[in-house]
Amino acid sequence: MQNSFSHPFHLIEPSPWPTLGAGGSFFITVGGVLYFHYGLNSIVCLGVLLIVLTMFFWWQDIVRESTFQGCHSLVVKPRIKYGMLLFILSEIFFFFSFFWAFFHSSLAPAVELGVVWPPQGVNPLNSFSVPLLNTAVLLSSGATVTWAHHAIISGKREEAILGLSLTVFFGVLFTGLQVIEYYEAPFAISDSVYGCTFFLATGFHGFHVIIGTTFLAVCLIRLKFNQFTCRQHVGFEASSWYWHFVDVVWLFLYLCVYWWGS
Repeated sequence: MQNSFSHPFHLIEPSPWPTLGAGGSFFITVGGVLYFHYGLNSIVCLGVLLIVLTMFFWWQDIVRESTFQGCHSLVVKPRIKYGMLLFILSEIFFFFSFFWAFFHSSLAPAVELGVVWPPQGVNPLNSFSVPLLNTAVLLSSGATVTWAHHAIISGKREEAILGLSLTVFFGVLFTGLQVIEYYEAPFAISDSVYGCTFFLATGFHGFHVIIGTTFLAVCLIRLKFNQFTCRQHVGFEASSWYWHFVDVVWLFLYLCVYWWGS
């Protein structure tokens, strides 16, 4: 007789990593405040270290559960995908708040801004220089990650590795170009509401690019170790969805903030 408690779902074991990750987030938040007010960066570094450790060990557990223990069954995989979609939806509302702040200030500039947008004294970046190049880089990365996805489904491992390697390269290139753009920007985050909304929106997007690049780099390592098959690659699917989300958000940022906003 089958046990009445038997079910096809995966019940995770007790883990210290959520607590460690929460502690890292706390230290980053408190350390950020101390850094801005007093220039202390040791607590921020501690928080970042805890987050990196959490990422490494927690992902290690997930890889073990999915690849070697077979916990990601046909019943579990759709739930993982639903969770990723809900996470992306929460990120959409996250960026929606930035766009709301930008259009609230730009569509009806206040008297303090000179009743013009961009505000008087602010020289915006040329939208047809580095931002346009970054747009081409991200669009290319979207094509290469789709190529890698179809290659995995078709069982073409070498093509998948090449496509995913190019995607990771484009992600790193985008981040490098954005660092150069910030370094050469003629305004700062303290320059009116324009600088604040610009650096918040584009900076958080750049942070998401770093996260997405990390996701795909881990998938690339797993792909090289033959941990993805044509039927079992839910981790890569979730990462590719996240990367396409980052691509779409950048298109809106480029059109609204860089091109129209300047």
